[in-house]
Amino acid sequence: MTQPLTRTFFRSSLAAAALALMLPATPAMAQQKFITIGTGGVTGVYYAAGGAICRLMNKDRARHGIRCSVESTGGSVFNINTIRAGELDFGVAQSDWQFHAFNGSKVFEKDGKMADLRAVFSVHPEPFTVLARKEANVAKFDDLKGKRFNIGNPGSGTRASMDELLASMGWTTANFGLASELKADEHGAALCDNKIDGFFYGVGHPSANIQDPITTCGAKLVPLTGAAVDKLVKGAPYYAKVNIPGGLYAGHPNPTPTYGVLATFVASAKVPEATVYELVKAVFENFDEFKKLHPAFANLDPKSMVKDGNSAPLHPGAMKYYKEKGWL
Repeated sequence: MTQPLTRTFFRSSLAAAALALMLPATPAMAQQKFITIGTGGVTGVYYAAGGAICRLMNKDRARHGIRCSVESTGGSVFNINTIRAGELDFGVAQSDWQFHAFNGSKVFEKDGKMADLRAVFSVHPEPFTVLARKEANVAKFDDLKGKRFNIGNPGSGTRASMDELLASMGWTTANFGLASELKADEHGAALCDNKIDGFFYGVGHPSANIQDPITTCGAKLVPLTGAAVDKLVKGAPYYAKVNIPGGLYAGHPNPTPTYGVLATFVASAKVPEATVYELVKAVFENFDEFKKLHPAFANLDPKSMVKDGNSAPLHPGAMKYYKEKGWL
């Protein structure tokens, strides 16, 4: 009887050892998680912001077991809708579209209020920027009537904001000679190739997307002012009048008046508290490094990032960190 029992025990031990070899060797490996940040076009600040956050997050992944990757997307509205669908964990979005998604208004009216949307923090200011070919002789936005103008790709915050501006002006896309729907990565080349006369883009400054056509073909910034802008700013808490600072781009020594929003970082309430806590910690524990990763981040202030532009409730993981720091 003893011999069969010994053989059985030996076989069981071998099986257990083989199973142990198949299992991850460390707790960090066992808890390995993957998160994806939705951004925008690869030449825009959203992509740079997402890449910067992932870089800081991945520096410490041996400890927290979370691997972060960034995805170039159609922009704000696309990111929010994809988070709603459970296909993205985090995304960058204009503060106005964060507001409308949480409240189920404007472009989100059909799908209804996104009750699960959560704010994480705000990032850089995003002035709405109009750039025109120098040969187009455009001094103000009204001069673009009848011209070839890029209104932005469907799914982008830029496009949705363009639609709001046109409605406030009493215009439609028919007021342009051509209303193209190019992505942000395409409109600069189209401008310099004389395929369009101008474009509208919500972006943090300085931006390579704006600098390239200014340097390549002498494109000019166009002010965005007047009664339609005054009406938008007065009627919405997420809009503010701002200036694109002078001296950022060749041939533009003076500030360019316009209006804008803030870029914000959002997630779903379904993203675990610990994951959001680690992401927020990675950014703010390496804040000086984060600010150096793009010129648009140079003047960021943590306390403002926690409070400004966040119309959806803060994610509990973010709130936990901010309370620890005494910012809430």
